[in-house]
Amino acid sequence: MQVRDIGEQGLLERLQRFCPPEIIGDDAAVLVTKPGESLVVTTDVLVDGVHFSEITTSAEDAGWRAAAANLSDLAAMGASPLGITVGLGLRGEVSVSWVEELYQGITQCLQKYNTSIVGGDVVRSPVTILSITAFGQAHPDQIIRRNQAKVGDAIVITGVHGASHAGLELLLHPELRQNLTQGDYTALIRAHQRPQPRLDVLPILWEILHSFSSPLLSIAGMDSSDGLADAVLQICRASGVGAVLESTQIPLPDAFNYWLTKEKALLYALYGGEDFELVLCLPSLPADFLVQQLGYGAAIVGTITSDSKVLLHDQNAKNPHQVLTLGRGFQHFGK
Repeated sequence: MQVRDIGEQGLLERLQRFCPPEIIGDDAAVLVTKPGESLVVTTDVLVDGVHFSEITTSAEDAGWRAAAANLSDLAAMGASPLGITVGLGLRGEVSVSWVEELYQGITQCLQKYNTSIVGGDVVRSPVTILSITAFGQAHPDQIIRRNQAKVGDAIVITGVHGASHAGLELLLHPELRQNLTQGDYTALIRAHQRPQPRLDVLPILWEILHSFSSPLLSIAGMDSSDGLADAVLQICRASGVGAVLESTQIPLPDAFNYWLTKEKALLYALYGGEDFELVLCLPSLPADFLVQQLGYGAAIVGTITSDSKVLLHDQNAKNPHQVLTLGRGFQHFGK
């Protein structure tokens, strides 16, 4: 059975099973937020052949990754998820089972965070397109923005970087797995196909910041979906500051130690993207506490400076300072 066999309404009937019946059915979803809370909204679009493909991603994994990307954006803003809407563009020849599996992946990810699909739209399209809008809530004093980094702030990342890109490379080039154990291979593939949005970081972060300041200290941050270098550069540009990153402090997957050269491992971490960790800028003392509380993979990787550049420092290199740029990361319309 194909999508065109059951049509738009037939498909919508099937997809409504994935949504709470008391919310869907009208032209829009009404989400009640708590008094004194801000509604946070983000949208992410994924396109077949750009963000996922049948070579690297099953329908369930594509759904999971789409949901995770949006939940990660909410986490980067300091928001807790309320619900998502799903926009889907399909060719008529797409099988109904593929669409149902896509939604199964979405709901599997959402269930971990008590979040639901609350609506959406389905249209005919020459290429499969998945557009998700996520809604979250946050206290106005706890919204994390990119433009709040201050000179002297420590730069914290919440986990290892480079694993997702490594997983993608292994899926595209299976011959690269020769020197990897089965456990390392599986872990890197899973990092790409089933990324974990770091909503778990927020309660720990708020508790630490509350203990240091009242009202809360302002912090800057975003997620590293487009790479660690991109995140630091975007924060610095929005805040009018610079930064120095210490290459030896960037946490990498253990498998990289004997699988990749130092240069390639660092390239994966800085520019690979889709690790969906948080990059946060805050004073050094609460930063230390946060890293201790988060444990494995979390690290202070640099410092915010008054310079206009973002530099990568390598104490072992002949030319220890490398200027990081946005041009080396993935750009949708780059050459």
